[in-house]
Amino acid sequence: MASSDDLQLLPGTLYMLILRTVAHRPLHGYAIARRIKEASANGLDIQDGSLYPALNRMLVKGWLVAEWGVSENNRRARFYRLTREGQKRLEAETKDFETLVRHIQLVMRSV
Repeated sequence: MASSDDLQLLPGTLYMLILRTVAHRPLHGYAIARRIKEASANGLDIQDGSLYPALNRMLVKGWLVAEWGVSENNRRARFYRLTREGQKRLEAETKDFETLVRHIQLVMRSV
């Protein structure tokens, strides 16, 4: 059986997780990774080498905007916030993901 260290995210899933995580309030990168890890019961550990390039791509796509602020540790940090385009993308990604999971579950139950 694979451990949580061996789990690989499906392509595009990281975007959905980030969008969902910042949907409620702006967060800095470390806080985004920490919230995803906590929400997944430590099953998903997003590494900096994946997180920050994804955040930058999402800024370019217009799904997020970023502003400099001060973190809870009193350090300068870039806070990411969902845009209207990002909200639309989150809704579409969520719908597509839920459909994919339903179809996979059907196959897993029938074979």
